[in-house]
Amino acid sequence: MAKAADEKVSFRNRLKQIGMVFSFTAKRDRLFVPLVAVALAVPLAAAIVLAVLGFGWIWVPAGVLLGVLLVLIILNMRANKAMMVEATGQPGAAAQLIETWRGDWRVTPAIASTTQFDMVHLVIGRPGVILLAEGSPARVRSLLGQEKRRISKVIGSVEMRDYVVGEGEGELPIAKLRSTLMRLPRTITGREVNALETRLKALTARPQMPKGAIPKNMRPPKGAFRAMRGR
Repeated sequence: MAKAADEKVSFRNRLKQIGMVFSFTAKRDRLFVPLVAVALAVPLAAAIVLAVLGFGWIWVPAGVLLGVLLVLIILNMRANKAMMVEATGQPGAAAQLIETWRGDWRVTPAIASTTQFDMVHLVIGRPGVILLAEGSPARVRSLLGQEKRRISKVIGSVEMRDYVVGEGEGELPIAKLRSTLMRLPRTITGREVNALETRLKALTARPQMPKGAIPKNMRPPKGAFRAMRGR
């Protein structure tokens, strides 16, 4: 579930996160490093020229700060693009991306799924209820219809939207997922989001696995897990 308020992160951990994102983006975007070099070099060179012309050496640190700001802007833009490319076609990618967004987004991944990795995710937020389907359009639309009928019985007048995430005709590309959901009108309050989540949690709760040892008559044959790993 996406949290309404961001957790506090120490400065050291924040730098570590930026370094990880930098490395991730550089490996997947060949233009990223050249753009970073230009973003650093141009403001610094301009600041040095101004200092040499007699406008004061104070322009040098100003140029450095401007360069760092430009690098962070480029990092944000190119990292988002790299993440979208990486996520395309990955099962469950839509739910995972929304969980990283800022804002009050309550995500329940795979409230319905098949063995072929078709799945429907539940998202609750200020726009209401959103169902996101991933997988084969022929199979996932049936899953989506079942969940819409089931959820519509408990949400009352709250608006419900649904999307099939994919690259085909009539589907929502994952690269446009954020912009599409962020533009939706906010139709319910934060308190209503909480109440809605409570009702839908009870509806979508899955049965828990029994605790304790597995009975002997229900255990798989000896060596079955090793055989599956060897496939």
